[in-house]
Amino acid sequence: MDAFVWMILLPLAATPAVYLAGRATKPRGVIARRAALPVLLATWVAFGLAVSDFDAHGAATYTLGTLALRCDGLSLLLAALTLALGTLVLIYSGPYLRGEPGQEKYYASLLALLGVMMGLGCAGDLFNLWVWFEAMAVASFLLVMFYHEQAHALEAGLKYLAQSAVGSSLVLLGIALVLAQTGTLDLEAIHTAALPSATLLAAGALFVIGFGVKVALVPLHTWLPDAHSQAPSGISAMLSGVVIEAGLVALLRALAALAGVTTAWGELLMIFGALNMAAGNLLALRQTQVKRLLAYSSLSHIGYMLVGLGIALHVHDATGAEGGLFHLLNHGLMKGLAFLAVGALMYALHLTSGHDHRPLTIADLSGAATRYPLVALALSVAVLGLGGLPPLAGFMSKWQIFVAGFRTRDGWIEALVIFAALNSVLSLAYYAPLVNTIYRRQPSAGVQSGRALPLAMTAPLIALGLAVIVVGVWPGTLRWLAEPAGRALLAAFGG
Repeated sequence: MDAFVWMILLPLAATPAVYLAGRATKPRGVIARRAALPVLLATWVAFGLAVSDFDAHGAATYTLGTLALRCDGLSLLLAALTLALGTLVLIYSGPYLRGEPGQEKYYASLLALLGVMMGLGCAGDLFNLWVWFEAMAVASFLLVMFYHEQAHALEAGLKYLAQSAVGSSLVLLGIALVLAQTGTLDLEAIHTAALPSATLLAAGALFVIGFGVKVALVPLHTWLPDAHSQAPSGISAMLSGVVIEAGLVALLRALAALAGVTTAWGELLMIFGALNMAAGNLLALRQTQVKRLLAYSSLSHIGYMLVGLGIALHVHDATGAEGGLFHLLNHGLMKGLAFLAVGALMYALHLTSGHDHRPLTIADLSGAATRYPLVALALSVAVLGLGGLPPLAGFMSKWQIFVAGFRTRDGWIEALVIFAALNSVLSLAYYAPLVNTIYRRQPSAGVQSGRALPLAMTAPLIALGLAVIVVGVWPGTLRWLAEPAGRALLAAFGG
């Protein structure tokens, strides 16, 4: 069995064992987390072997009955981000969830979520792509609903479930149209057989809407701010840093199979990219709750990814695809760091005081740097990187997208790149006041009475903060992931 199959299988197979270990012993959370850690270590070994196999032999395919899995550069990029952020969230969640009921369900669901997202990245046919996509929705729903005894969390979870179900239903309808028209569900076979037709164009539209719910394409994004703000902070990091990106990978896989139906997929992605950038920034500007602000900013960053990918598909140049996927990686690192840093401050200021789950506002962070300098620095690095300040990671991936746009010598695309650059500047209108509040205001009462933070929460912040800085200074650090992924995507579209 290929190494990449073990990469998917290990966390999925261990999910029930982790749950049962947590249920059978006390303290449940400690045992479940300790059982999950070696599983992730073994999964990292499988990932390393999968990368080695890919470097030596190229893309690999594994078939078991009707299950078709294909591992290419795009699969490995999603797997790397999933494992990196998932491992840090697992470590971070120990003290964050201490004393909370149902921790064995949390760690089991987290393992399942990691496995299904890596499976989604390797799906080789439309039906199994939908199955992985649906499994991701179920696993993430259980995690969004972790605080289900609270009214706001329950509302957020039900909204997320309802919109995900509608999206999944539309995808399934699109799959039925493709099967009726082409007689196959294999992605490569569909790509060969798909010719321009109203039926397949309708299927593509259903894929854009259905997968677009999870990607948070505007105006399909309304679940996102509630889910991100009400979930545990580690899950907020996963939702923003990996789950919406996994939805984007699913959308790209489906549209690549229908590349022959129309040449307009690139233009469509660029239109949604512009809409997401503008809407995300404008909605974030008015936010006073920190996690909602970060959630809305994710809309904008999805926009940058879509612009880079759309440029690549429009002109058949891998530079834009590599830039868009490079930003996918960087956004996962930066947004993961931001949510974990905010979660650390929530833990210190609220959760240690009787499990108070009220939202953390910008005013609550006043003067946080005086008592929590490491967390303040981590949050500042994250949001300034998201704002595109050099020499941080966000600047480098945005710059690559902008360069790809200007290389086209197309006036409309150049105008779109200028619009994207102006949106990057606009984002500083809500990132900079956050940093200013942390460093330049008098400490709030909550900060003055806040508790100390354990190493298990600060270590992931250090790791992600260093990654954002290192990738910004040496952007070639992630080239081994971004370049093969960009080439694989362009090849899938026939470029």
